[in-house]
Amino acid sequence: MQDAVGKVVELKRELLDDDDEAGRRQREKGKLTARERIALLLDPGSFQEIDGLRRSRHSGLGLADRRPLTDGVVTGWGTVFGRTVFVYAQDFRLLGGAVGEAHAEKIHKIMDLAVESGAPLVALNDSAGARIQEGVTALAGFGGIFRRNAKASGVIPQLSVMLGPCAGGAAYSPALTDFVFMVRGISQMFLTGPDVVAAVTGERVTMNELGGADVHNRLSGVAHFAYDDEQSCLEDVRLLLSMLPANNREQPPARPATDPADRRCTGLYQLVPTDGNRPYDMRAVIEEIVDDEFVFEVQEGWATNVICAFARLGGQVVGIVANQPSVLAGALDIAASEKAARFVQACDCFNIPLVTFVDVPGFLPGVRQEHDGIIRNGAKLLSAYCNATVPRISVIVRKAYGGAYIVMDSRSIGADLVFAWPANEIAVMGPEAAVDIIFRRDIAAANGDHELVRKQKIELYRAELMHFSYAAERGLVNDVIDPADTRPVLIRSLEMLRSKHGDLPLRKHGNAPL
Repeated sequence: MQDAVGKVVELKRELLDDDDEAGRRQREKGKLTARERIALLLDPGSFQEIDGLRRSRHSGLGLADRRPLTDGVVTGWGTVFGRTVFVYAQDFRLLGGAVGEAHAEKIHKIMDLAVESGAPLVALNDSAGARIQEGVTALAGFGGIFRRNAKASGVIPQLSVMLGPCAGGAAYSPALTDFVFMVRGISQMFLTGPDVVAAVTGERVTMNELGGADVHNRLSGVAHFAYDDEQSCLEDVRLLLSMLPANNREQPPARPATDPADRRCTGLYQLVPTDGNRPYDMRAVIEEIVDDEFVFEVQEGWATNVICAFARLGGQVVGIVANQPSVLAGALDIAASEKAARFVQACDCFNIPLVTFVDVPGFLPGVRQEHDGIIRNGAKLLSAYCNATVPRISVIVRKAYGGAYIVMDSRSIGADLVFAWPANEIAVMGPEAAVDIIFRRDIAAANGDHELVRKQKIELYRAELMHFSYAAERGLVNDVIDPADTRPVLIRSLEMLRSKHGDLPLRKHGNAPL
């Protein structure tokens, strides 16, 4: 027995050794090894590996003497802040982390265990793609991963951490998950690489120019977070996991609040100009209201005219959606609608209450926006809010005009509570545009100063249809509140709504625009 144990110990020593030539090359590129990444992600000493002795059964096309232990992927589970998390980490040292039959089956197994156990899954991706020598079985392995990604969606949190290349069909797996993290300089995602792009279109680009971290964080919207190094990236993966429930049947983890629930936010008086045409930073407003001024923003670099973020109020996790008046005056466009819709949907999947801060002049006008599908994309956000059954509270900070007001979780589409600040302006459109339509003939017929008549009509329109209590008198706003009381009002309201139970019609699924 001792001899057998000794052999196992020796085999596992070989398994854990990543200080070989391939490991040194990995580090020379500024990259960590798979096991170093797992050690940073999980609590110390908590990792339990499975299938570490798995090898490929393929031996053709030069694979006979290239059948390493693990088959290029480390799989198992551990804890993050004491809560169970499943993980797989592709090992670029071994066969370039290429996905073969055994490699894929190990990932399938850990994905199945994550769903059956009701715990989050973190994928640490660093792979050259499909293992060509294994032919169609490698492609079938990808199909199994994609199918499991889709079935696990909305059941457990799925986080993809891109720590190397991810090319071709492999890029669809992270795209199917809830949140994608990338690291500048080492992470790339694309369907067709620079050589193919050059051959087909004549365009010359580098891998980072085509699909690097900043490209996907600022231009495509594929990535949710981008970092300068792996350590800070994995630290924020742990942070995000600390704010998400283990699965869709649990509530997000609460923690004792050190920030007083009854704290008045008098700093808001200076942050938000009363003049609706003057911009300001909505993020500063949010920071003033939430616990400890901590805001964990999602897709911070993309569609910056809308803010999507996680925060806490009274120790409870909330998802925040807010217009950003300092960018495009806070107007909704295609990208902003898509970004906010996906975030609303993610929060609803995992029982995270939604707080929406509204200061929106409308949808962004323009031929390009119309031709590119602003109607279809705006409907995504509308559908996401309408189908959300979590507690939903809206705060109208200033402007709320037209269809964009409706879409930004208005009372009429199911918000549980709507509060407004005294400077609120809720209307079909801004007073200037409205007067130019309603009183066009009066202004044209005016003898003398047309601008004076127009100004008088604008004041009339404001007095009759846009005074601070107009929407409240009609039940579309539940209360007009002092901005300084926003934090305690939100915390009390969320506490009341904690036991909310919302049902959707019995159906297979809706057919909202994708």
